Amino acid sequence: MCIGVSMYLCRMEIKWIQTRLSVNLNKVALIRNARGGNLPDLAQVARDCEAFGAEGITVHPRPDQRHVRMDDIPILRDVVTTEFNIEGNPTESFLDLVCQYPPHQCTLVPDLPSALTSDGGWDTLQHRSFLAEVTSRLHERGIRVSLFIDPDPRQVSGAKSIGADRVELYTGQYARMYSLDPGRAIADHMACAEEAARVGLGLNAGHDLNLDNLAWYAKSLPNLAEVSIGHALISDALYYGLANTIRMYRRLLNR
Repeated sequence: MCIGVSMYLCRMEIKWIQTRLSVNLNKVALIRNARGGNLPDLAQVARDCEAFGAEGITVHPRPDQRHVRMDDIPILRDVVTTEFNIEGNPTESFLDLVCQYPPHQCTLVPDLPSALTSDGGWDTLQHRSFLAEVTSRLHERGIRVSLFIDPDPRQVSGAKSIGADRVELYTGQYARMYSLDPGRAIADHMACAEEAARVGLGLNAGHDLNLDNLAWYAKSLPNLAEVSIGHALISDALYYGLANTIRMYRRLLNR
């Protein structure tokens, strides 16, 4: 009899892959911006994260530039040697920036300019035409496209029809529910992982993943390609140090 994760694996044979850790540097940029100048040096932190074991660097330049700024992008594009992921709302100015300095991956997020943080995903059915046009434009520049979505299998199917390469599941609700009912918290994400495998989409995840809830999440989704973690990881680094913190997160992903 199959239950939980085992039921998922029994329904569909999915090859286990190693999940990559991409470190989001927005909170590092926030500290820098609070005093002006270049301390901490964002480019050096990116280099160090990679040296400490990060397998990617993520940034999310917002219109108010309170975190990573637009002028950080060409610098980071030159120094990141693993995988560079730029997140953001696909406004014309954002797309111009991404196309001028092509990252390995662009994650499209439906943020309003006033959003404190990303708190919901695309409706890939309602916005199909717009997202298909944006995806095609990014593909012309050789950029992998990931769509930030809520954990709903219909949205996964919609992303496939748009032509996206991956989806990134919003894990905020999972993080809030995890301590109360891990099985219930992960259920919709498991369904999305199964649908992504069925239609041939890569699977990413992010938002409020941390040292407490990451291992269960990664173990439950065997085809999870990448997690993007910033706020919790940088907060943990205040206590444990950046090198040690990255190793701690990597160990959780490799269990």
